[in-house]
Amino acid sequence: MDETADLELSLHAKGGARYAVDVVFSRPDSQADTRPLKDREVFASFDPVALRELEGDPAAYGALLGQMLFADPRMATAFAQARAVAASSQWPLRLRLNIADDARELHDLHWEKLRDPADQLALALSERVLFARALGSADWRPVALRPKEALRALVLIAGQDDLGTFNLAPIDVAAERQRALAGLGVMRATILAGRGQPALATMLAQLRRGCDILYLVAHGAVVDGEPWLYLDDGRGGTARVAGSEIVSGLIDLPAPPRLIILASCASAGDASRGALSALGPRLAAAGIPAVIAMQGPLSIETNARLMPAFFRELGEDGRIDRALVAARQAVADQPDWWAMALFTRLRSGRIWYEPGFADDRRGRGDEKWEPLLASIRDEECTPIIGPDLAEGMIGSRRDLARHLADKFHFPLAPEDREGLPQVTQFLAFHKSLQFLPVAVLQYFVGEIQRRYKDGLPCDEAVDPEKLGRKELMGLLNTLLDHAWRQRSADPAEPEPHCVLAALKVPIYVSADPSDLLVNALRARGKAPEVVLCPWNDDARQATSVYTSEPDYDPTLQRPLVYQLFGSYQRPDSLVLTEDQHFDYLIGVTQNKDLVPSPLRSRLADTALLFLGFRADDWGFRTFLRSLISQAGGSRRDHYAHISAQIAPEEGRNLSPALAQRYLEDYFSKSANVSIYWGSADDFIRDLARKL
Repeated sequence: MDETADLELSLHAKGGARYAVDVVFSRPDSQADTRPLKDREVFASFDPVALRELEGDPAAYGALLGQMLFADPRMATAFAQARAVAASSQWPLRLRLNIADDARELHDLHWEKLRDPADQLALALSERVLFARALGSADWRPVALRPKEALRALVLIAGQDDLGTFNLAPIDVAAERQRALAGLGVMRATILAGRGQPALATMLAQLRRGCDILYLVAHGAVVDGEPWLYLDDGRGGTARVAGSEIVSGLIDLPAPPRLIILASCASAGDASRGALSALGPRLAAAGIPAVIAMQGPLSIETNARLMPAFFRELGEDGRIDRALVAARQAVADQPDWWAMALFTRLRSGRIWYEPGFADDRRGRGDEKWEPLLASIRDEECTPIIGPDLAEGMIGSRRDLARHLADKFHFPLAPEDREGLPQVTQFLAFHKSLQFLPVAVLQYFVGEIQRRYKDGLPCDEAVDPEKLGRKELMGLLNTLLDHAWRQRSADPAEPEPHCVLAALKVPIYVSADPSDLLVNALRARGKAPEVVLCPWNDDARQATSVYTSEPDYDPTLQRPLVYQLFGSYQRPDSLVLTEDQHFDYLIGVTQNKDLVPSPLRSRLADTALLFLGFRADDWGFRTFLRSLISQAGGSRRDHYAHISAQIAPEEGRNLSPALAQRYLEDYFSKSANVSIYWGSADDFIRDLARKL
């Protein structure tokens, strides 16, 4: 199922009942798109009144809708050709219906009933045609995939006692809870259904703790085109909450749910379903990766079979569109099989992944663990730690880039707003180079204050923007230590720096400017020596053990922590901008003798473990280029593995094979690069188990 052909049908309003139709076909084995209708504009017209008369007959409704969509023979031919090409290569065809903002009224049509005009088969019931409503989004944040075993769900059932005051039927909370839990299966779930719990504020507070799936059962209504939901007011009564308020609350979350299911209760009337189907596309357009919304009456019997089937299938491969097709097939004998609509901006349709070493031409991925563990046991492993290892505590560098881009009105392309070197280069030019470290420290202080509100070791009301540089440095160090101690206190989730500190390793290379690794080593009773890479004057002026002890040789009890790109304790040593990355590379390659000889030896004669990097990160690529320039490159090929960890993201690194080839190119076609497919936390969790 990894290789899927993609057919996107886009509809734009042209006035009256006419809509322009565009078709884009993409093959998984080609980088080029095909636009079969590009030479001449094609139109379609829809008659909502005629369709509404057939709502009770899904087959007749779907046939008429198909006639309207494919009325132009060129449109029908383009669709038939796309299906034929996909079928000939045995690819499923992912059919994405993209309804433009100017044609939002088309979301009221029951597209899930659509039938192929050629054979009259229901497209939404075919596993060879994965149907979804595709929506663009102004949210440029990448969708970070989550490991299957870590998925968590939040169930909110708004069954207040006073619903009758609003002429709404009572909700059987116990029955809805049972149906939700039966659907979610073994997934970890939190239920908000008691008096005062299903309130918007309570829901958002729970979601801030991390949640992948939000399952919401509530009454709703559409008033003047605005969807409203009837939620708890926080005291057990009913509050009518605007859909716009729900949308803004969700998109402000650091990590919104990846899937939201808007399930109207069994007793709700058609108006409630209309509210949910109207809210669905708004959530998807605002940045929620996938939304399933009820768009019509759904019987208790159908719901009791459909949702368990959906979650069971979702557990097979993590692909939402395929799981929903399979769930519809499970209830295809019911007249309301079509009632769940999927709105998504996921091109792969995937919500989770299974972490582990990627299979490659040298064998199965599981075989990579033994060489790695042997290297650790023999003290022949050198961890190279990236900034993403601390992401759970202070946020990612992409988050930082987007924050700075928004705050200081970064003018370049939206896709460049998450590139920290590009954004900081702009700030260095329009502000000053001295200003950059202050802006970075301010952000990280504020981020930790926001993430760790409970038990802060300082006044949480302290405004980082009112502090000087030295005060910021001290406060950041204090807050980082606080966040690290809170994270380390969880026995069920190994803290990455603590696991690394326990390894038999005399030298660590760190691209993270924080002292988190140093603190973890000290907590293990070790006495680490910190040395900054002398890439600029400020880094060269930093106190080094090699100044007072030229013959210092790192040991397990007195390891070396070599900080590649500076330290938050010396902000002018940080490598942030594009120019600074180039200066770093030039400085390191021209002054190789400035790198301690024990480190040069370890980089050539041990297995390298990259952890907490993204393959497209400037710091990662800069270090690899400087590594290749070092002597001893041929000796690196003698080691059974150089292990690299890559964090999977929707629309980015979805191919371990491509990531591996990328790294092999950097290592001069070395055949010893193995890719661990997962986040830094996934790898640490697996490593702790293996050890």
